[in-house]
Amino acid sequence: MESFDFTADTSANGVRERDFTVGDVPGVLWSPASGPERAPLVLLGHGGGTHKKWPAMTGRAQRIVTGCGFHVACIDAPGHGDRPRTAHDEREIAVMRRAMSEGEPVGPIVVRYNAHLAERAVPEWQAALDALQRLPEIGAEGPVGYYGLNMGTAIGVPLVAADLRITAAVFGLFWPDPLAETARRITIPVEFHLQWDDEHIPRESGLALFDAFASKEKTLHANAGSHKEVPRFEADSAARFFARHLGGAVTAAA
Repeated sequence: MESFDFTADTSANGVRERDFTVGDVPGVLWSPASGPERAPLVLLGHGGGTHKKWPAMTGRAQRIVTGCGFHVACIDAPGHGDRPRTAHDEREIAVMRRAMSEGEPVGPIVVRYNAHLAERAVPEWQAALDALQRLPEIGAEGPVGYYGLNMGTAIGVPLVAADLRITAAVFGLFWPDPLAETARRITIPVEFHLQWDDEHIPRESGLALFDAFASKEKTLHANAGSHKEVPRFEADSAARFFARHLGGAVTAAA
């Protein structure tokens, strides 16, 4: 059992934010400042090159906490945020930067590197979930969801396939290989985000990954715009999705 410790505790605008560590992996838990004794948990996976408190992460977390009354947790992926990079991380990042500077496709590099990160991150997420479910306000039997785009999908698809505690997931913005084979093992409800004009991921690739999920209930959300232009209203949609599948009702945005 990994050690679990809270290292900071603050509250603002109805949201309690607690930094924690599971072993040597740093994370953050957002919770309602007041509410029922127990509530569902949503695991939040951040994108490549960002971290657990990136503005998009805190914004999505606050929307789910204030809108649904749920808990939301995010941990830094390997080599991201407050975590040191390995020599392998440094090599892959250098290759990506070189490809971008020379106008070459970065997709194959991102896919390869993210697959490596997922191998490291999935057991870390499972250890974090074990620790979080020991908290009385979450509990071992409480509903769990997962929300992650881009690298959050690269890590989230194998995590959801491996951990039956997660019963609803929001994915998107990633290539089908090598995730499609794993996605075919996922049968829980899925909401999938795709940017129609994504400059990195051809829409046919995004559609192929969506098609691969074996879920009887899966919904495609396709929006105009580039890779980083996911509309903010999709965070509201995700909150409604989790409220529907994990229990609860969505209130007006704070």
